[in-house]
Amino acid sequence: MKTINKLWIWVAALAVISPLGLLLPEYFKSGEAWGEWSAEKIEKLAGYVPAGIKKLGSIWKAPVPDYALKGWEEKGLPHLSLAYIISALLGIGAVVAVMFLLGKMLTRKKD
Repeated sequence: MKTINKLWIWVAALAVISPLGLLLPEYFKSGEAWGEWSAEKIEKLAGYVPAGIKKLGSIWKAPVPDYALKGWEEKGLPHLSLAYIISALLGIGAVVAVMFLLGKMLTRKKD
């Protein structure tokens, strides 16, 4: 099997297991995944919000907030798990597309 095929199998496997970020905290009753906190949660945990988060936190809005499709937030763990997988596949697709286009631009032959 070619190395590139092995890579795609590993990438697909990682996308499929991405719901572990939902399932394990739920199973262990540990709350949110580490580092995926809102500014309000950081303030609650640390007692303050770092200046960089205050200043730059509103600039970036995630295309798929909380990894869930609109209206799926309240549908339970099976739907959220599927939304995590879809979100992972969208992210993988975006990275592959950008890298493909960048590679095409950088290797373009000059006339």
